[in-house]
Amino acid sequence: MNDILWEPSAEEVERSNMFHFMNAVNKEFSLSLNSYSQLHQWSVENHKEFWEFYRVYSGIKFRKPPHEILSQESMPGARWFEGAELNYAENLLQAPPEKLALISKLENRPLTRMSYGELKRDVVQFASALTALDIQPGDRVAGYLPNIPETLIAMLGCASIGAVWSSCSPDFGTQGVIDRLGQINPKLLVCSDGYFYNGKTFSVDDRIASIVKEVTSLKYLVRVPVINETLHAPDLSIAECFSWESFLSTGNPDRFEFQSLPFNHPLFILYSSGTTGRPKCIVHGAGGALLQHHKEHALHSNIDDTDVVFYYTTCGWMMWNWLASVLAQGACIVLYDGSPAFPSYDVLWDLIDETGISVFGTSPKFLSMNQQAGVSPKASSSLTSLKTILSTGSPLSKEDFHWVYEQVKTNVQLSSISGGTDIISCFMLGNPMLPVRAGQIQCLGLGMDVVALDESGRPVRSAKGELACRKPAPSMPIYFLNDPDNATYFNSYFSRIPGIWLHGDFIEINDHGGVIVYGRSDATLNPGGVRIGTAEIYRVIEKMEGVQDSLVIGVENKNDIQMILFVVLQKDMPLSDSLKIRMKTALKTEASPRHVPHAIYQVADIPRTMNGKKMELCVKNIFENRAVNNLMALSNPDCLREFETIKHAHESL
Repeated sequence: MNDILWEPSAEEVERSNMFHFMNAVNKEFSLSLNSYSQLHQWSVENHKEFWEFYRVYSGIKFRKPPHEILSQESMPGARWFEGAELNYAENLLQAPPEKLALISKLENRPLTRMSYGELKRDVVQFASALTALDIQPGDRVAGYLPNIPETLIAMLGCASIGAVWSSCSPDFGTQGVIDRLGQINPKLLVCSDGYFYNGKTFSVDDRIASIVKEVTSLKYLVRVPVINETLHAPDLSIAECFSWESFLSTGNPDRFEFQSLPFNHPLFILYSSGTTGRPKCIVHGAGGALLQHHKEHALHSNIDDTDVVFYYTTCGWMMWNWLASVLAQGACIVLYDGSPAFPSYDVLWDLIDETGISVFGTSPKFLSMNQQAGVSPKASSSLTSLKTILSTGSPLSKEDFHWVYEQVKTNVQLSSISGGTDIISCFMLGNPMLPVRAGQIQCLGLGMDVVALDESGRPVRSAKGELACRKPAPSMPIYFLNDPDNATYFNSYFSRIPGIWLHGDFIEINDHGGVIVYGRSDATLNPGGVRIGTAEIYRVIEKMEGVQDSLVIGVENKNDIQMILFVVLQKDMPLSDSLKIRMKTALKTEASPRHVPHAIYQVADIPRTMNGKKMELCVKNIFENRAVNNLMALSNPDCLREFETIKHAHESL
């Protein structure tokens, strides 16, 4: 198979936003950079100059300029653009009022559309209603909502006045929401009456009653009708409860002005997965999130005001925040809430044609599901508008890359991107100037001084290592909530090598600047002292006929690591001895003898977080007799019972 699957023409390179930016850098700094690798090297060796130049180049509206670019280099503690002031929401609502801002689709409802003028009107109305309740800058407002326009309006309304937004998807269980919101003490909660998924209707009224009872800081509740036209009135122990429309009517937008706020004013509170305890509350600043997102959208994703951008996400995942920031480009965004496979796998591919999506965001899991189901989007949809596919959430296999170019579209840029909630953005991502190679992320992000460190802490190329970022970036957290001495923040990233951010991913950066992600470094396997990423196993196993999902762990056994593989097979398909042999043979021949597991077991499901990430550590803890904390962080905690049963059987062998 040819590893280069797509390559931009010379004309496409020269038309790209990245190429124009490189020329602007050359002109401003009297340089002669002529490749992305040179541009990236300049951006990390001169990171203060890079970020200040991009701040100006981006056209982001600043109310006040900074008096200092970077107050100190050390991490944690670096502070960007002290003295600068701006407003995040104002910058997202700059497009002409008649231009289309968003298209929204619920699983079983028709499309709705909003112009920038209509969106700004409702944002200002919501913000003025918050002001009428004396919600102040720094106060927290929470959302428990599907991915609908009201969620976006509420978030932007909060940002307009400096209130801090935090949201959970309504598929989060009651305790999961309480574990999060109970730590941030919100004054107001915006919630829906329910949501639709996979052809079913789910009410959340009972959950709302429990949440309001347990999160005692709440004074106000705003309810959005989603599953019912008329809201029921549950018995709630809260001072004031509004419907969405009645809340908007309480504001007076006539004299409203967007609040001018410091660059590092808190904008979002996001949450760690919470699989090792209560979720950590990660606070991101308005300026850092906006500046980083703007760079990733305009340069790395080549988005402009002609684009229609979609990402399949809930409002409990950072990709929702990332998608919202696309509005700063003057583009149109598409919101979808519901199953990606109901009533069929065609639903999202058809949405491309229905709305004119040019940038389509998805996950490796969705692409693999389509591949296993024998779906051929190019046969059922025209996909004429589609120019870029983005994928994140886990490593994208070579087979998924090839499937996209064989069954979706040949002339499309497939960009695997990778970063995390921790930085609300990416360390490595796409590039319109570079070719797409199967199984690889195209490049490291501008301004991100990322290296792979070996076990001795030395940077390595074309070898596996720990993802490390050696210099601060504006979108790193401004702090963790309830962490006054920064101890939790420090221990999360800097305890092993002070001053260097260790992200927890196991990667390889090759000679042409591409990146291969092998999985989480805390789930890395180490049989016989050889480091193996879990994704290396998944790439081989999950392309085999009949295999729907898999998970592998390494368990300590007599001074070595014993690898155990779990597989989910098609319905009514048994894990026969012959299939086990085929799996082991495939791993031995396509990877190495070190990749062959000691045991293989069939399971009904694989534990995943709410955002769909495999949780190897939960299963590893079961097999090593350690507690599995905070089951509410998992979307399917009941599946762990089967692993406990298998563990006892495995020990008896």
